[in-house]
Amino acid sequence: MKLLVAEDQSMLRDAMCQLLAFQPDVESVLQAKDGQEAIQLLEKESVDIAILDVEMPVKTGLEVLEWIRAEKLETKVVVVTTFKRPGYFERAVKAGVDAYVLKERRITDLMATLHTVLAGQKEYSPELMEGILTHPNPLSSQEQAVLKEVAKGASNQEIA
Repeated sequence: MKLLVAEDQSMLRDAMCQLLAFQPDVESVLQAKDGQEAIQLLEKESVDIAILDVEMPVKTGLEVLEWIRAEKLETKVVVVTTFKRPGYFERAVKAGVDAYVLKERRITDLMATLHTVLAGQKEYSPELMEGILTHPNPLSSQEQAVLKEVAKGASNQEIA
C-alpha cells in the first residue's frame, strides 16, 4: 500500500514513517509537514491512504480531508489525533473520514486500522465515541436561547 503521513511534529512524523516503511505490505510512505504540503503531494501522487494529524499549520487535517472528498479522490483517510474533542470528530465523520483514532496506539494497531479502511470499513476510537454519546451540548441553556434568537434575526438589543 502507498501511504501519505501528514504530521507537523518532525520527530513523530519521522518515527511513524520509518515504522510504517518496515511493514511488509507498505510499498511507500510520503511525508508532509503540514496540510498544504499534503495537498500538494496528493495533487501529484496517488496514495491508498492519507494519515492526517488534526492540528497542523497552514491547513489542518480536517481541511485536507474535506479537500480529498471535494476532489473525489479514491484515497482513504485516517485521522490521528491526541485531541478528544467532539467537534473535530463530528466534522471528520460528516466529511466522510474512514477512521478517526488516537495517537496513543501501537504501530500494529495502526496497521490493523489501515487494513480495515482498505477493506471498506470505518473505525473510530471508542474513547471518542463515548465522548460524543455521554457529553451533552456544551452550551448552557441561556447560550442556546441566545443562539435561537440570533437565528431568528433578533438584534442585540432585542436579545438583551
